[in-house]
Amino acid sequence: MPRYFFNLRYGAGLGKLAVDPEGDELADLDAARQHALQCARELVAGSRSFAVRDWFACSFEVEDANARRVLTVPFSDIVPEDDDED
Repeated sequence: MPRYFFNLRYGAGLGKLAVDPEGDELADLDAARQHALQCARELVAGSRSFAVRDWFACSFEVEDANARRVLTVPFSDIVPEDDDED
């Protein structure tokens, strides 16, 4: 099973990236995206941070085991789009 690393981008520049040193083994990119969304929900709901002023400006930069970015998941994706307007 591939290993994905979920680096937290919380601002511009190298100093605003929290690197995930361990990663998680997940089936595929879709599973990695779902995992990133769940982690984002947990962070937004459960923590106050002095380093992060706006969680919805954050994203996970997901890398594979070869340190290639394979996915970017903005925290704003945890908010469902309202497509039910008729």
